[in-house]
Amino acid sequence: MQRDGANTSLWQHQVEDYPSRQGSLDGQQFDVIIVGGGVTGITTALQLQKAGKKVLVAESHHLCFGTTGGTTAHLNSFLDKSYDDIEKDFGEDAAQLVVSATGKALELYRSNIEEYQIDCDYRQKDGYLYAVTDEQSEKLDSIFEASVRAGVEVVRSERIPVPVEFKKAIVYREQAQVHPAKYVYGLAKAFEAAGGVIMQNCHVNDVVESDEMVVADTSLGPVKGTYLIYATHIPPGINLLHFRCAPYRSYAIAVELKSGDYPDGLAYDMFDPYHYYRTHETADKKYLVIGGEDHKTGHEKFTDSCFAQLEAHARSYFDVGTVAFRWSSQFFEPADGLPYIGLLPGSTGNILVATGYSGIGMICSHISALLLTDLIMKKENAYAALFNPNRVKPVAGFANFVKENVDVVTEFFEKRLEAEKIEGLNELAPGEARVVRYEGKKLAVYKDPQGKVYAVNPVCTHAKCVVSWNGSEKSWDCPCHGARYDLDGKVLTGPARKGLEPVSIDVFHKHST
Repeated sequence: MQRDGANTSLWQHQVEDYPSRQGSLDGQQFDVIIVGGGVTGITTALQLQKAGKKVLVAESHHLCFGTTGGTTAHLNSFLDKSYDDIEKDFGEDAAQLVVSATGKALELYRSNIEEYQIDCDYRQKDGYLYAVTDEQSEKLDSIFEASVRAGVEVVRSERIPVPVEFKKAIVYREQAQVHPAKYVYGLAKAFEAAGGVIMQNCHVNDVVESDEMVVADTSLGPVKGTYLIYATHIPPGINLLHFRCAPYRSYAIAVELKSGDYPDGLAYDMFDPYHYYRTHETADKKYLVIGGEDHKTGHEKFTDSCFAQLEAHARSYFDVGTVAFRWSSQFFEPADGLPYIGLLPGSTGNILVATGYSGIGMICSHISALLLTDLIMKKENAYAALFNPNRVKPVAGFANFVKENVDVVTEFFEKRLEAEKIEGLNELAPGEARVVRYEGKKLAVYKDPQGKVYAVNPVCTHAKCVVSWNGSEKSWDCPCHGARYDLDGKVLTGPARKGLEPVSIDVFHKHST
């Protein structure tokens, strides 16, 4: 299964690309067009198709190509924003709504898997949150008390499933884990069986909204819809949400343990960024999956070092034998800590969005599927106001909003001035990438281990920031809003719609010998 990076995730192992159907969309009309074939898009599509709508899923690459194929697939009844912080910023009623929403999302997983008999390694597990310092212990007490007030099933624990010394721990009952690709494929088959249409390798170039209709210009022809949903992790184009969501990379490894003694449960420490652990069992093997080492997209120069640090962390607690898989993925951190699900800011009423999932996208995807379906079906939903993308909370998240956007301005101006001047390709070592100046032009250049050179215009087509090299995933990543491009400049992940302009390497030849 293809993904948006050079590394291979555990979920790609022994999984093929979802079968593609051929044909044109030219002139077709649907009730709902969903852009994005990850867990949010496919789950929402199935819910709407079952509700009687005619639904199209348009995916630029293949199903699970983006973050869904790079998640660690924890299913939680708690968000990255803890219940005490939700209480403080949004009120006790909001915390109770989040408990209700996550509970319904977990139930949707269970009912989908049972109804469609999806073999996706689903397991119910307890989730342990633990403190290792006095300061963390104090925070954990606050989280526990707020969790109890909110109504989530949580108790204190004298043990955790990982061999880490700790001071205090709490356990959230009936959490879960899943193989994300197998789950999405199962839903996709059910969606198509119900009459839904999935078009892969179908890039949406532009969208025009009128009072009662949306027209999407796609690589397979123009298509009309009454509604359009962006399930692309962040909407394309320039939108208010790009200033309220910050892109981050997270790293994961799947290791085999010499002892065969794998943790039974989900576990999370309280550092920032935090580490998270779970065991995944396939038909013939077990793996310990460990994630962490998060950083802002495009802000880490040596991304391979993040894997090295994560492996060192794993080896300090576990008898690691083989590191079987390593991969990274992208998420978007919302300014106030809650996802944005509903009407796209600036839309006249026909375009909806689901974004700002932070590190818990698997559960937010199903909250989104339920909420977006209700909005399109004109049904009341108790969570609509809480997750409204147009909400205004001057206090909640204001400091994060300022910090992240100062970072964007800094990246925009500083990197536009930075570029090392070179005379020819002989100055680049095999496997090296740089943003350089050559004869007055700024170029993003990569020389692969065999000596082949790839050169592109380094200015991101989204908001004109200058891209940075991601050595571990072999991609050019925008440090402002998270657009990512492959070696040829093609878009891997939005919000960019257009790729980076390729540059002929002939300009180097006279200096390359």
